[in-house]
Amino acid sequence: MASTSPFSQLKPQVALVTGASSGMGKETAKRLLQEGLVVYVAARRVAQMEDLRALGAIPLQMDISVDADIVAVVNAITASHGGIDVLVNNAGFGMYGAMEDSTLADARYQFEVNLFGMARLTQLALPHMRRQQAGKVINISSMGGKMYTPLGSWYHATKHAVEGWSDCLRLELAPLGIQVVIIEPGVIATEWGGVMLEPMLARSGQGPYHAMAHGMAKAMRSTYAKAGAASPPSVVADAILQAVRSRRPKTRYVIGKMAKPLMFIRKYFGDRLFDMAIMSQAK
Repeated sequence: MASTSPFSQLKPQVALVTGASSGMGKETAKRLLQEGLVVYVAARRVAQMEDLRALGAIPLQMDISVDADIVAVVNAITASHGGIDVLVNNAGFGMYGAMEDSTLADARYQFEVNLFGMARLTQLALPHMRRQQAGKVINISSMGGKMYTPLGSWYHATKHAVEGWSDCLRLELAPLGIQVVIIEPGVIATEWGGVMLEPMLARSGQGPYHAMAHGMAKAMRSTYAKAGAASPPSVVADAILQAVRSRRPKTRYVIGKMAKPLMFIRKYFGDRLFDMAIMSQAK
């Protein structure tokens, strides 16, 4: 069957997927390779992208919080392929713990990874897109960018920021032929839950917020342990591929378990009901 991609009859587009060593980033890279794009993948753990290299991707080492790494990646892609046509800003992590227990250094690092690194990379990718009057910037946000949970103040702050930043960017870039898309995943079966649990308990598991911290940990483990409770990373990759293929993509794609119902409750039922619903899970 012939590809329905708008890129299929054109010069291969060049994509960069960050955070591609696992989960959503890895699955997205596979989809874009199947679609015929030239795919660069970037992450700190280069060895964990060897499977993508075998499929035809070009792995690059990059810590999204290190400016020199970001510059080096864009320079390498520009030297070999002229620039980035499709930028998938996927790199990120979730820092949990009571706000009082979290150092501002940790909070700043959460912003460096989830927002400022994304912004710096996008700045460097835009000149090529502007010159050709075309390009796509796809930002991985979260249902957490539209709602909130206890002990997630800094994580949710970054995702709310990604939402507002992306909306402004969409308006700025539209006259230049560049499209900005926001992906809002729900509960996805990735490393995310495991990565956030132990640091959360280290910060808040023994102090005045210990009951809440252990309640959140129990709820998180229960959620990810249940069969079918989390969507596979492929649902996110499929949404990104849909946005890449579309000549007029949606501004937002809400996908994955719990994303639509929780965002609906948050939007239409008010703060107090949402507070009760969320806190009932943290006991």
